[in-house]
Amino acid sequence: MTRRRQDPDVCGVTAAIAVVDGKWKTALLWLLESGPHRPAELRRQLPGLSEKVLTEALREMAADGLVHREAYDVQPPKTVYSLTAFGRELSEALAPLSDWGHRRLENLAEAARSAS
Repeated sequence: MTRRRQDPDVCGVTAAIAVVDGKWKTALLWLLESGPHRPAELRRQLPGLSEKVLTEALREMAADGLVHREAYDVQPPKTVYSLTAFGRELSEALAPLSDWGHRRLENLAEAARSAS
């Protein structure tokens, strides 16, 4: 893991969240589930994501073993990112949490409608 201390006594959930911590990493995981993407494709699909932040997030995700970076020796340079098996495993593990989050959003919307 990058920039994070590896503590064997830390809670497993905390260790997992540390890997996807940040505004963009879960969105990047979600996009990469559909297959390999070039950085420009990822930026187009995530308005507001700067090139610098994208590069940092992908580097951290690669260092954590979630994504694979493939650089092709062509002109112009071509780089493609894809999920590793470990990254797909994390994505699958996050699916129930995503389902829970959608149910929470539905409950909040229902409560707001009821309050109106």
